Amino acid sequence: MKVLVTVKRVPDPETSIKIRPDGAGIVTDSIKWVINPFDEIAIEEALRIKEKVGGSEVVLVSVGSKVVQEQVRTGLAMGADRAILVVTEDALEPLAVARLLAKLVETEKPDLVLMGKQAIDDDSNAVGQMLAEILGWPQATFASKVDLAGDQKSVKVTREVDGGLETLGFALPGIVTTDLRLNEPRYASLPGIMKARKKELKELPLADLGVDMTPRVKIVKMDPPPKRQAGKRVETVEELVHLLHAEAKVI
Repeated sequence: MKVLVTVKRVPDPETSIKIRPDGAGIVTDSIKWVINPFDEIAIEEALRIKEKVGGSEVVLVSVGSKVVQEQVRTGLAMGADRAILVVTEDALEPLAVARLLAKLVETEKPDLVLMGKQAIDDDSNAVGQMLAEILGWPQATFASKVDLAGDQKSVKVTREVDGGLETLGFALPGIVTTDLRLNEPRYASLPGIMKARKKELKELPLADLGVDMTPRVKIVKMDPPPKRQAGKRVETVEELVHLLHAEAKVI
C-alpha cells in the first residue's frame, strides 16, 4: 500500500499566543513550532498500517516555506519513507490546499490519504472534506479506529459523532481524517532521527503545480479573547437562580 499523510506546521499548543498590534496576525517571534497534533496521529496510523502490510510506503506531504522542513523531518524520523514539500511563502486557505493535494494525489496515486481532522491554528476542519469532493473519493472523518481489510482493498472506520460512534466502510482509494482517540503517536528514536537526514525530501515550487491559489477569504482583524471575569459567591440557591436568570440569562 501507499499511504499519503499530510503534515502542517503549527505553534506548539503550550505556546502563549500574542496578537500583533495591527491585528493582522500573531507574533511569531520566539514561538516554538511543531507538527499539528492531529497530523502526528495520522502519521502514527500510517506507520501502523505499514507495519501490518509488507512493502507499504508512507509519504508525507506539506505546504509552506522551507522552514517547514524541520517538522517534515520529524515525521520522517518517526518512520515515514519520504516527503514532499510544496514551497510557498503565502498563507493558503483550505480550498487552495485541497487543490494542491489533489494534484499530488494524481501524481502519487496513493491507496489511502490520512489527514488530521483539523489544524489547531485555524481549526478550519475543511481540507479533508474538500479533497474528497475534488477527487470524488469516499471519506470518513473524525476516525477513532481504522481497520484495513485483509486484501487491502477496503477499510472500515469507526468515527466519533455527536450521538456516540458510527462505523463506515468503503472501498479504497479513500480519505480518512483522524481524531484524538485513534492512537498515541510514537516518539522519534535517535536512529530514526539519523536516518531521516538521508531520506528523500522533495521540494516543489508552488507555481509548478498550476493550481488556482486566488484567495476567497480575507482576515480583516484578529482580537485576543476577553479576559476572564472573576466569579461571584452567592449565599443561597435562590440568589444563584436569580443571577442565572437575570445576568447570565441561561435559564
